[in-house]
Amino acid sequence: MQTPLFDDIDYRILRCLLQDAKQSFKKIGQQVHLTGQAVGARVRRLEDLGVIRGYTVNWDPDKLGLPVHAFIVVFVNSNSAHSAFLAYIAGSEPVQEAHRVSGEGCYWLRVRLAASTDLNVLLDELLAFGNYKVSLSIGQVK
Repeated sequence: MQTPLFDDIDYRILRCLLQDAKQSFKKIGQQVHLTGQAVGARVRRLEDLGVIRGYTVNWDPDKLGLPVHAFIVVFVNSNSAHSAFLAYIAGSEPVQEAHRVSGEGCYWLRVRLAASTDLNVLLDELLAFGNYKVSLSIGQVK
């Protein structure tokens, strides 16, 4: 009989890390009834398998002077514009997330900026690739 790739303990460790990625392996081990060393070995295996792709920080952009939070649907105007668009967003600091989507539009962007004038500059730059539709966040609910 073959051992499953992931067991219940792996999922419990992953849930612990999703709640707080800074907690020690020892603390996670107490929650899943393993030693910290055993948790560390499982986490390294999950990293090696690509299940855990990295770690992130939950930050407050408003406190860093980035209160403008917008969602932009981009409609790329030609097939040849996609690679140039991807190069542009890769180097665009305000673009926090970019998703290629089916349905409405070609890409959805989530951006953070200091002022609406900065948003206008970004939108003018996007016109080189196609059209867009913008929605501004008025408050995060979850």
